[in-house]
Amino acid sequence: MRETQSQPDNMEKISNFLDIPFTNPTLIFFIVLAIILLAPVLLNKIRVPHIIGMIIAGMIIGPNGAGILARDSSFEIFGKVGLLYLMFLAGLEMDMNDFRKNKFKGLVFGLYTFLVPMILGTLVSYYLMGFSILTSILLSSMYASHTLVAYPIVSRYGVTKRRSVTITIAGTIITVLLALIILAGITGIYKDAIDRYFWFKLGGAIVIYVLILFLVFPRISKWFLRKYEDNVTQYIFVLSLVFAASFGAELSGLEGIIGAFLAGIILNRYIPSVSPLMNRIEFVGNALFIPYFLIGVGMLVDLKVLFTQKEAIIVAISMSAIATLSKWIAAWLTQKSFSLSRLDRDMIFGLSNGQAAATLAAVLIGYGIITGTDANGEPIRLLNENILNGTIIMILVTCIISSVVTERVAEKMVMSKGDDGDKYGNVSINPLDERILIPVANPSTLENLVNLAITLKNPSRKTPLYTLSVDLDVDDDKMVSSHQILSQAAKIASSADVPVNTIARYDVNVASGILHTIKENNITEVVTGFHHKANIADTFFGPTIQHILKGSNCMLLISKSIIPINTVNKLVIAIPAKAEYESGFDRWLDRIANISIQIGCKAIFYSTRKTEDTIKKMIKSKRYNFRKEFYPLDNWDDFIAISSFVQAHDLFVVVSARRHSLSYHHSFEKLPLILSRDFEHTNLLVIYPEQFEAKQNAVYFSDPQSMTIHNNYSDLFNYLNFIDKMKNKG
Repeated sequence: MRETQSQPDNMEKISNFLDIPFTNPTLIFFIVLAIILLAPVLLNKIRVPHIIGMIIAGMIIGPNGAGILARDSSFEIFGKVGLLYLMFLAGLEMDMNDFRKNKFKGLVFGLYTFLVPMILGTLVSYYLMGFSILTSILLSSMYASHTLVAYPIVSRYGVTKRRSVTITIAGTIITVLLALIILAGITGIYKDAIDRYFWFKLGGAIVIYVLILFLVFPRISKWFLRKYEDNVTQYIFVLSLVFAASFGAELSGLEGIIGAFLAGIILNRYIPSVSPLMNRIEFVGNALFIPYFLIGVGMLVDLKVLFTQKEAIIVAISMSAIATLSKWIAAWLTQKSFSLSRLDRDMIFGLSNGQAAATLAAVLIGYGIITGTDANGEPIRLLNENILNGTIIMILVTCIISSVVTERVAEKMVMSKGDDGDKYGNVSINPLDERILIPVANPSTLENLVNLAITLKNPSRKTPLYTLSVDLDVDDDKMVSSHQILSQAAKIASSADVPVNTIARYDVNVASGILHTIKENNITEVVTGFHHKANIADTFFGPTIQHILKGSNCMLLISKSIIPINTVNKLVIAIPAKAEYESGFDRWLDRIANISIQIGCKAIFYSTRKTEDTIKKMIKSKRYNFRKEFYPLDNWDDFIAISSFVQAHDLFVVVSARRHSLSYHHSFEKLPLILSRDFEHTNLLVIYPEQFEAKQNAVYFSDPQSMTIHNNYSDLFNYLNFIDKMKNKG
């Protein structure tokens, strides 16, 4: 009897599950994930951008399509998060050096892409479509604003650093801000909030908000990211700042997308483009939140309107045409104003043509404003139902055009070198020219060393890092320990999407194991370090370091990291005279450029005038794009004077030299003492550039006699230098 009663209950439950729209949260989430998974796979075969697939999927499953899912609170919440995430990533991935260079161009494009749609849209809406002047202005502000819905395409193709992309992003913030101010003004008129103090209050609120954002947020970010190195904790902190900035923007009378974008600009400095934290941010956004937003946009589209209402069709076609034409004119004016290429013009047009966020906000607010009633007592809205439906169709059309154009242009940019070159220089580098080895032994310094090696690398070069653990005898416990630390190093690097080759070996001593690994794997540079509490003199010039310097020609970088590399304020580089004549000059300068570009900090060079000129020429020829300053260091004996310019949160880089090389200076013998005495609490990086002289035999280090001969020769060399100096004084 119980079985008979339970059957209807089970059938009823199954029936409830199958009722559409589905309301079961588990089923809703499964359907959305299935769309996110399958849409790109299916659309890749017909070369349709993923973004369009998400929007079309939203149209099909949404309330205006098959009605499988309702646009419930989950889509509103996740969609809002996705939109904020999209704008945050746009700010986070901007090249701030390019932004500073192109801020004038971005401002001009922002004014073009605001004024052209405003003027053209107002004239067409008022004179041809017969709308009121306020309706025409509000409608035109919707054309003026745009959303970077195609930005994930640019990010996927790796052309986010292009000048045209930077200009478009800078212009986006200008036009969206102006459009939202127009929206706030019109809303204030109908809410009787406009008085003589309205604009002062709005302007004051915006100024206070921006000051808080740019004065408080950087200090909080710097302190937190230095104090807490756990990646999950850092990720939650970053998201908290994004949503705090977005909420603050809404409180000040702006849209949350402005706050998210500004948060990205602020955090840009502290999150390197290749880092575990950046990898997590991009992964979560692109895998979940941004697709949710795009599917939600598709759910708003009602294609049935096109087949039932003639006036709605005319309005939708007119709105789509005006929005697209005005954005193309703005892109064309920008191209002509700054002599950009056609590819750059098309990229600007593709990115700026998509309508979504601010457009949706404006149409929903305008649709909710009732200006009166007609003869039948029906409410007269500032934006009627035809404009509401036309706006949704316009969003679909412009998003499709934006995605298709951006996809094609990005592909062409990748295939061509482009007129503004690679940010890291147009030099063709053999993969063998960047093989970085990290000998690992101390777990407390492991993460800082791996992160330093990641920032040394050019992100466009996909060569792996090499991590090495050397054991001196065969012991099971030590073997397990070595594999654990190598596994930890690989985990840190892989979280930044950097491949790693792990090497565990046994040898007679650590130096011998490192040297054999260098030779066997064609290593170009070795990154090693010590705990910052260790004695600096002992560590820098202990036997292992000396053996590596004498037994190998590759570049050696010795690091002491007190704070994480991504929170460094600036690089201070001390360079000896004649450094430009060393064979490894190009390589270490390339690594300095990579660090400065990755973490967005300034590089301050101290060198002779001749070395400075060579550095400037190389930076110009290879088109390195980073902030830099130059100061004289004519006498290496004045090296100690630089200590007054190095702050606690700077990275002090010392370019040293092997004995008997052209740039070697006798005072290098005192370097350990100077660094331990005057830079005890400073982040340090000592660089020994690579050399091309004949390598010594590795057995050389275990031969006491040969070591003695070499030391005696070095002592003689120092005596000769001393005599020479005394003669000059005399």
